[in-house]
Amino acid sequence: MNERVTIEGNQAVETGPRRRNLLWLLAPLAVLIAAFWWLTVANPLASFNNGAPPVENLTVERTILDYDGLRLLVRGGGSEAMTIAQVQVDAAYWQFDQTPPGPIARGSSAWVSVPFPWVLGEAHKVTLVTNTGATFEHEIPVAVPTPVASSDTLTSQALLGAFVGIVPIVIGLMFYPALRGAGAAMMSFLLAMTVGLLGFLFIDTIEEALEFAGRSAAIFQGSAMVFLAAAAAFLLLMAISRREGRPSGLALATYIALGIGLHNLGEGLAIGAAFAAGAAGLGTFLVMGFTLHNITEGIAIAAPILKTRPPLWRFGALALLAGGPAVLGMWLGSLSYAPHWSALALAIGAGAILQVIVEVAAAMARSHEGRLTELLTMPVMSGLTAGLAFMYTTAMLVKI
Repeated sequence: MNERVTIEGNQAVETGPRRRNLLWLLAPLAVLIAAFWWLTVANPLASFNNGAPPVENLTVERTILDYDGLRLLVRGGGSEAMTIAQVQVDAAYWQFDQTPPGPIARGSSAWVSVPFPWVLGEAHKVTLVTNTGATFEHEIPVAVPTPVASSDTLTSQALLGAFVGIVPIVIGLMFYPALRGAGAAMMSFLLAMTVGLLGFLFIDTIEEALEFAGRSAAIFQGSAMVFLAAAAAFLLLMAISRREGRPSGLALATYIALGIGLHNLGEGLAIGAAFAAGAAGLGTFLVMGFTLHNITEGIAIAAPILKTRPPLWRFGALALLAGGPAVLGMWLGSLSYAPHWSALALAIGAGAILQVIVEVAAAMARSHEGRLTELLTMPVMSGLTAGLAFMYTTAMLVKI
């Protein structure tokens, strides 16, 4: 009985500080809410109003051309809600419909439809005029009808995505039996080549992410979003990978496949958006370039598991993890696309690739007894050079 009283007494003693801590936590939040309420009701900023119009910003995220005219998906990014008053196409005013109607709030989007008889193959310039007189221009370099999503087009995109994403990964993994007998020098070369090609892929992914971020609405904060998303992905994956020690073997191969897959997701979004805009110019030579460019990614996935014998289904899972997101990205990009989504996907992919670079480099250091100076060997340096050179050379085939 005395023991129960003691336990209940301890609980009573502990409850008091917890309640006080909770009150101290809620107090600053209550002050913040009260300050915002006063700012809204009293409106002290009214005395600074000199009659100048609010700052306005409008970004065109998507363009659709069909036989009814053209449609633009626009996103507002001004300090206040903004109203589109007029629409010009090639310096002539046209009637338009807006869905949803009314002012476009900060961060919100709307579709603007104009019954303009666009001309196939010609360039058109659209000017959006707000009720304050501000103008925002959008160029259509080459007018072509926007493809309509259907089972046939989605199937074609899936086949193309598999060809440029999954097939080269499978081809790279097929080198696994030939590389199993590799000696210590060859293993160092292959792991270093993995770091080299992933290093090029990291730089290329960041560059593409910043390019898409530059086309996105200002509200998404462009480059800041890219670097923060990449850093968050890197730190999260590092925390996950180190839960049970440093990853190696199949675990490390899985992280490599994940990083490559996230990169392929971002690239798939961009290719799918090009299909949706009718601007995809993927010829046979370009598709072959994509395939050749991605073969070494399969070799990079195979490198950490050369000393093990995983079952065959594991290779299929790794190939799907690395190449499958290209198909998903093409579908998403063709059905619902915005530049900030591509930038975000590529940024996450960059963070994942950086995590893989760190883990592969750590695995190489462990294989050399943890001494970084012993990494400055001919196999390691030549592997790094070969990975960078191959990725740079094959990238020339896919840059247009």
